[in-house]
Amino acid sequence: MATESDGAQTLGLGDEGRADVPHSAGVPTVAVVGLGYIGLPTAAVVARSGARVIGIDVSQHVVDTVAAGGIHIEERDLDELVRDVVASGALTTSITAHPADIFLIAVPTPFKDGHAPDIDYVLAATRGIAPVLKRGDSVILESTSPVGTTESIRDLLAEMRPDLRFPYSGDATAVADVAIAYCPERVLPGQIIRELVSNDRCIGGITPDCARRARDFYKRFVEGECIVTTARTAEMVKLVENAFRDVNIAFANELSVISDTLALDVWEVIRLANRHPRVNILQPGPGVGGHCIAVDPWFIVDSDPENARLIRTARDVNDDKVGYTVQRASAVIDAAPDGPVACLGLAFKPDIDDLRGSPALEVARQLAARYGDRLLVVEPYIDTLPPALADSGARLATLDQALDAATTAVLLVDHRDFRAVAADRRAHLAIYDSRGIWSGQG
Repeated sequence: MATESDGAQTLGLGDEGRADVPHSAGVPTVAVVGLGYIGLPTAAVVARSGARVIGIDVSQHVVDTVAAGGIHIEERDLDELVRDVVASGALTTSITAHPADIFLIAVPTPFKDGHAPDIDYVLAATRGIAPVLKRGDSVILESTSPVGTTESIRDLLAEMRPDLRFPYSGDATAVADVAIAYCPERVLPGQIIRELVSNDRCIGGITPDCARRARDFYKRFVEGECIVTTARTAEMVKLVENAFRDVNIAFANELSVISDTLALDVWEVIRLANRHPRVNILQPGPGVGGHCIAVDPWFIVDSDPENARLIRTARDVNDDKVGYTVQRASAVIDAAPDGPVACLGLAFKPDIDDLRGSPALEVARQLAARYGDRLLVVEPYIDTLPPALADSGARLATLDQALDAATTAVLLVDHRDFRAVAADRRAHLAIYDSRGIWSGQG
C-alpha cells in the first residue's frame, strides 16, 4: 500500500501499529489501505458513519500526522473531519496490517514506460492484508485500475491463503469465505468530502453475492444510488468516465489551435456552440493533468491498442498542447519588453494544491529553462517551488509581487484569485491567457 508519492512496499504484520480495534456486532472494523488523496477522505467519512476505521499507510509521517489529528494533503473540510474522528477514537492509524471486517484498497495506479498500467502498489497492498484475512471479510478495490485487476487481487489472495475459499465468476453459486469487489471513487478535488456521500457508486463484484455485500457496506454512508454490476464492468466504467472527459477536452484543445490559426476567439466559439441544447464542449487549456484523466485512458489503450484509436489520439492532442502553449507564451514574452514574467498557476486544476501530472507545471518548467530568473511563479496553494523548478532560477512570488514587477503574464490555471484580478491591475502586462479568463470568455 502506498500514498500517491510512495514506492510500492509490502505491509508488515505485527503488533507495533497504533490500531488494535476489536470487532463488535453491528459495528464493522474497516481498514483503509493507503491514506492519500482518496484514502484519507474515505477513511474519515467512513469513520463519521459509525464504523471503526484503521487507516494504513507505508509512510510513517502520514501515519503519525493522521494519528495526531492532522492531514498531509489539502482538501476542503478534511482537516476538521479528521480531527473529530481521531479525537473520538473512530479513526486510528497503523503502518502494519491488522484484522478488520472490510478492507478498502486505495493506492496509486500509475503507468510505466510506454504507458503500460502499473498495479504494483495494488498487489503490494494485497500481499500486506493477506495474512490477516479471515472468513467473512470483504476486500474492495477503489483504485482506478485496468480491467481484470480485481480478479488479479483474488488470484493473489487465493495463492497466499489456500485455507480460504475465494469467489470465481464462473461458479457464482459457490459460497466464498471472502468477498471481493471493485468500487471506484468519482469525486472532484475540493469537493471530495461532499461527493463521497452524495454521488452514485458503481459497485462490481466477482460474483453477485460479492457485489451485494459491498453495496451493503457503501449504503452505510453513501446517499447516492449504489448500483451493482460485475467487477470487470465497474473497472471499465471508471476508465470510460475519464476517457470521455479526456476526449471532450482534446476536442476543445484542438479547436483552440484551429481558432488561433483562423484568428478566432475560441472562448466565444465554444460559448455560442454550447447554446445548442445537445452540445456541451468543455474548456481548452494548456493540456490535461492530474492522476486520473491524463492516466486512465491509457489503461484502455493498453487493453486494446488496435481499436482504441480515438482515445489514443485524444491523449496525443492533450499532451501536445503543452508544447503549443510554451510556443505561444514564448512568442508573447519575446515580443514584450525585457522584464520579469509572471507565471500564474502550477496546479492541474483550479483552487487545489495538487501538482500531479500538471500541464501547467510542465509549461512553467519549459519556460524556466528558457527565461530562468526572469520567471516569477505564482501558485497560492504551495509554499515552496517543486523540484522541477527548484534549480531553474525561477522564484516563487505572491500574486501582488508578480503583478507589480512583471512586464508579461502567462496564465496557466484559473484559480479564483487570478479570476478576481481587475482589468486595471493587469493593464500594463503583455498577456498570454491559456484559460480565457482575462482575454476571452472562459
